[in-house]
Amino acid sequence: MSLTLSTAGESHGPGLTALVEGLPAGLELDRDAMNRDMARRQLGFGRGGRMKIETDTAEVRSGVRHGRTLGGPVALWVVNRDYQNWEERMNPWPVEAEVPPVHMPRPGHADMVGVWKYGHDDVRNVLERASARETAARVAGGTLAKAFLRALGVEIRSHVTQIGPVHAPVATRPLQVADFEGIDDDPVRTLDADTSKAMVKHITVERKANESIGGAYEVLTFGLHPGIGSHVSWQERLDGRLAQAICSIQAHKGVEFGDGFTLAETPGSQAQDEIFGVEDTEDGDVHTGAVRRRTNHAGGLEGGMTNGNTLVVRAAVKPIPTITKPLRSVDLSTGEPAKALRERTDNCVVPAAGVVGEAMIAMVLAAAYREKFGGDHIDDVKAAVAAYEARIGWTR
Repeated sequence: MSLTLSTAGESHGPGLTALVEGLPAGLELDRDAMNRDMARRQLGFGRGGRMKIETDTAEVRSGVRHGRTLGGPVALWVVNRDYQNWEERMNPWPVEAEVPPVHMPRPGHADMVGVWKYGHDDVRNVLERASARETAARVAGGTLAKAFLRALGVEIRSHVTQIGPVHAPVATRPLQVADFEGIDDDPVRTLDADTSKAMVKHITVERKANESIGGAYEVLTFGLHPGIGSHVSWQERLDGRLAQAICSIQAHKGVEFGDGFTLAETPGSQAQDEIFGVEDTEDGDVHTGAVRRRTNHAGGLEGGMTNGNTLVVRAAVKPIPTITKPLRSVDLSTGEPAKALRERTDNCVVPAAGVVGEAMIAMVLAAAYREKFGGDHIDDVKAAVAAYEARIGWTR
């Protein structure tokens, strides 16, 4: 038994659909919590004018009754309020008005290759689906995965660690859930106040220069049971599945777990997370039953499986390709040099990208939990989890 998410919809179409299949029956959902995550995806200094138009919510269309899942597919609908301004250009059916095609692909976007691949003569047929607006549906689906994980004691948090050349300081101790209280009140969703000011200043400078800016964020997952995922086949290795999910998000170009790329230059004796018994523990040790760890270089993953430590995933986000200073391109209808398409855009999406990263990690983890523990009802899942904890002697 697994759990899947499918999305449908275009950036300026009527709306977006998320279809989540595989949730157990009886899972209690919190509508306010779902819509808080939808609003969080719209946060962050550097967002564009569309965030003033859209107020995203996730409307349940099927699979839920009186706040609890029924065991069947759950369909969610996210309306595009901006569709009223695009109805002629994005109507599913022919319109009387003349709609000019778009012929200037943007470097760094799906525009050029998508036109080649699917045989279109209008770039809008590609860019509308390729747009990061699609992530609103992913976050909607991710709210369901988070609810499932939360019922099993698992919590997911994110924070921005880099905007352009501005880096947040490395934490001097392992972060806990409580450290993220109020994170969404910060304009760039970072944990250090001085770094936040520097990031906002950098975004302001680059925006005035008509530039877009990338960065990086970190997602931490707390309370994971050891043994989620598997070492027996490459398809089941959890780090591989998580990397694919993160890199499937628009504009994401890199992912690492734990100390990641730093481990490439670290001696082996210092790169592993040594294992200690109960009699040799220290304050701050992470424990799995009778086993203790003093470090988390691996980011909570060993051999494609969770090991009981906090799961640490970092992602790199490139500057988005739609910028207010259009790059050089070619008019596909004439072959002549042209400026790339220019539309309303953000100049920094990294704070919001962290929320999307949370959703994708939640989907992968929830699917892995479903595969390991099964269960038609959420109480069946909880019973299976409790039996597993007892078998391996695991305590939080």
